[in-house]
Amino acid sequence: MYSNFTKTPAAEAAIAAPGTRHRMVNTNGMCITSLPTGAAIQSLLVPNRYGNPVDVVLGYNDDAGYQQDDYYMGTIIGRFANRIAGNNVVLNGNTYTLNSLHGSYHHHGGKSGFNKKQFTTLPATAINGEQAIRYRYTSADLEEGYPGELQLDVTYTLTGNNAWIVEYNAFSSKTTLINLTQHAYFNLTGNPSTLVDEHELLLPAQWYLPVTDLQVPSGKIEPVEGTAFDFTTFKQIGKDIHKHDEQLLLSCGYDHSFVLERQHTHNLKHAASVRENSSGIRMDVYTTEPSVHFYSGNFLNNVKGKKNTLYNRRSGFCLETQHFPDAPNHPHFPSTILQAGEAFYSKTIFKFSIF
Repeated sequence: MYSNFTKTPAAEAAIAAPGTRHRMVNTNGMCITSLPTGAAIQSLLVPNRYGNPVDVVLGYNDDAGYQQDDYYMGTIIGRFANRIAGNNVVLNGNTYTLNSLHGSYHHHGGKSGFNKKQFTTLPATAINGEQAIRYRYTSADLEEGYPGELQLDVTYTLTGNNAWIVEYNAFSSKTTLINLTQHAYFNLTGNPSTLVDEHELLLPAQWYLPVTDLQVPSGKIEPVEGTAFDFTTFKQIGKDIHKHDEQLLLSCGYDHSFVLERQHTHNLKHAASVRENSSGIRMDVYTTEPSVHFYSGNFLNNVKGKKNTLYNRRSGFCLETQHFPDAPNHPHFPSTILQAGEAFYSKTIFKFSIF
């Protein structure tokens, strides 16, 4: 979708002040508003079946909300999305200590992950009348414990057929770990006071990753068939969420990775579909990543969001396309190692339509 990944003086001068919004609108009335803090998606307006635009993502009124946020609302997660057990990782024979919660696990990039960083706003070239914005963040060597200076570009593109494309380009000066995701919370009703329980979800995944009591993958890859985790045909999110299932109890709902491929092919593949009857909005997700992490918003609790709406448990759900959590501790998981000087690329598409 774009090139020009090297630093230039002009690009470096294009730093947007905190709170500077960028807006993209297509001819169908779909509109995406983003902010440099965490490359956050503040709003995503999609026409419903009546032609009225509704905001299908949770967020905050202003930049201050994202700076104080504890829920990773609509932001980029890195260097490593999700969890790594313990606080040490070994790369090229060297041990690195990551910032961890109580020394038990590393979470969503550390104490101050990419979701809290100010990204640089850069020009992006799109094709066929599409609109794009590019955000860049350079993570210093040993930031949060990770080796290597990592340069990351995130590009958001809005297409004429109501697709939001997220692309990641990165390289590191030293061999490091990388696992990125976009942590948008969706509610396709456009009303986050309404629980997402009646949204119908399809996940074309035959396996999922059970977790330990730290909500870190155990290393097992289990079939979904015959379990509450079977979304291979459309099923309401709330249908099985209250079942007496050990995995659901550990996470207070769904907070698990679903396996799209056990060996990473880098191919674009169908990751999920969601439809919501009252709005008539359907969202289809495609990704080059090997898994999608489904989070049913279990821990939202009186979060003051846009228009002073309070977000509570299951006000929104996340479909976080990514590599498997805790991959550094499980050699049979697809690798999250990025070699020094190697180009990293990942792509996810959120496509909206009416059903």
